[in-house]
Amino acid sequence: MGDVRFAWVFDANLPNLGRPVRINSFYEAQVFVRRWAIRDQDPAIRSLLRRIEKVNSSESAESAIVELRRELAARGLLPDAHPPLTRSLPITP
Repeated sequence: MGDVRFAWVFDANLPNLGRPVRINSFYEAQVFVRRWAIRDQDPAIRSLLRRIEKVNSSESAESAIVELRRELAARGLLPDAHPPLTRSLPITP
């Protein structure tokens, strides 16, 4: 599939890695999932890896990235892009 650039970029964490990994392209996502599959023997991650390795169009690449982000979020490995907004309470004198 080559090095397809995303319209959006995201950070992801690998288990037991101190800092997030920036994913800028589909190729980087493939490498990330390969490393994740080596670290974590979870069948769902292995299935995701097989799906990512079979991508043959931009639509299937986008779908695979959505699935990757879903798996990361389900495991708490997708850092929040933006901190949650908090409402400040009015200060009364």
